[in-house]
Amino acid sequence: METVVLIAVIIIVIGIGMRWIYVMNAQHDARIEACRFSDPLPRPPGLPDDTGRRAHHTGADR
Repeated sequence: METVVLIAVIIIVIGIGMRWIYVMNAQHDARIEACRFSDPLPRPPGLPDDTGRRAHHTGADR
């Protein structure tokens, strides 16, 4: 009888843990959706318009 009660308690605790993780994930997702990102930083003066890797190679048109 004690074994059955112990197994039932373990199953209940696992269920509570699963529910708690689900609620925490939902809260975290809501927090991420509410976050507003700012505009990207402006380009520092003196940099060329194209800073990609191909712009730095002399034979970029290969």
